[in-house]
Amino acid sequence: MAALLQTDKITVCYIEVVINFIKTKCCFLKNLFTFFVSLPLVLKLNQTIMFGNFSYENPTRLHFGEQSLDCLKQELSNYGETVMLSYGGGSIKRTGLYDKVVSILSQAGKTIIEDAGVTPNPTVEKLYEGCRIAKENNVDLILAVGGGSVCDYAKGVAASTWIDEDPWKKYYLDYKDPDTDAKILPIGCILTMVGTGSEMNGGSVITNHSQKLKIGKVFDSRLMPKFTILDPTLTFTVPKYQMVAGFFDIMSHLMEQYFSNDDDNTSDYLNEGLMRSLIHSSRIAVNNPKNYEARSNIMWTATWALNTLVGKGKTQDWMVHMIGQAIGAVTDATHGMTLAAVSIPYYKYIIDDGLPKFVRFAKNVWNINGDNKSEKEIALEGVAALENWMREIGVAMKASEVGLTEDNIEKVADATFLGGGYKKLTRDDVITILKQSL
Repeated sequence: MAALLQTDKITVCYIEVVINFIKTKCCFLKNLFTFFVSLPLVLKLNQTIMFGNFSYENPTRLHFGEQSLDCLKQELSNYGETVMLSYGGGSIKRTGLYDKVVSILSQAGKTIIEDAGVTPNPTVEKLYEGCRIAKENNVDLILAVGGGSVCDYAKGVAASTWIDEDPWKKYYLDYKDPDTDAKILPIGCILTMVGTGSEMNGGSVITNHSQKLKIGKVFDSRLMPKFTILDPTLTFTVPKYQMVAGFFDIMSHLMEQYFSNDDDNTSDYLNEGLMRSLIHSSRIAVNNPKNYEARSNIMWTATWALNTLVGKGKTQDWMVHMIGQAIGAVTDATHGMTLAAVSIPYYKYIIDDGLPKFVRFAKNVWNINGDNKSEKEIALEGVAALENWMREIGVAMKASEVGLTEDNIEKVADATFLGGGYKKLTRDDVITILKQSL
């Protein structure tokens, strides 16, 4: 009986809905007709609708926290016997991390193939060497232990080991994607330095010194790490110079996605929150590098700053990275510092072209009071606040600090891939920005 009564109540409710719909149908159809008739006019008048459509996929599994290395053994059970252990210049041995990782690999019954010597700006020569090692040993998994450069390098090797073409030409110069049926090696990452976001994206930056080129290839989701270990305590031993360079790399990733479009976009609200969190935590970490809360927040922010989420619905503007990477290709300077050195000159150069967003940046990120000020004044105060924060944490403020000179400006300009957001840059624009950054 109770079920019957319940059914009757549902039937009555359904009938009431139908009756109400019939009563309002004419009004509804009239409004619907009006909407579609007026839609072209709305779109013509309002050009600030959220940009376009997009798809989002990120297959990387993250293990975060002080004990997250304990998750490695379980992850290893998903892969074959032979693991290529890729790392840098030996810092993981000095900190004891190398021994811990090797112990876990041994307990899991893995055969370890050593692949040491990945430099902070991975070279094309090292890429070729890694491919040879991986192919000769028929590795089943690449385990990258280190900062973003090691993760970047691992992706290049993973995509290139089993192809017949020259990977530098195919992926970096010609910017092609791996073939649909390509054999791609799986990657796992254990992160020791934050900044690049490489632990949860498809980015791979490789330097060719002979060609004076440093190119970032963004691979599809097949090259994203299968898993990443994020233990904030592993970042405690990073020297201050590299630490703050990583902080600015994070900030630059956020700004280069933020400074595009003028529409009302959820991505920008997320981005502003991440920037504010980074600013707050970086100030703590600079004075106390072992503050776990600050370093864990920065590590988490770095991951979300470049796992493509806050770039969705955005045209984006990566010219700071293009110019900074060109400086790095010529001088081999630390990546985050090259970005810092050109950021203020670049943003002042384009500020008039993206004025509304710079005003929003000033107010929402830096809490600039806009009372009785012009938009330009507000925007410039925001850039000044950014500059003050950069000085506070101790990053490079001039490109001369990272090896740029009057003599190599032309080489850097030649190595810069042109583009832009609010303002499309020419080679002459790049030269002007570089001169202003000295």
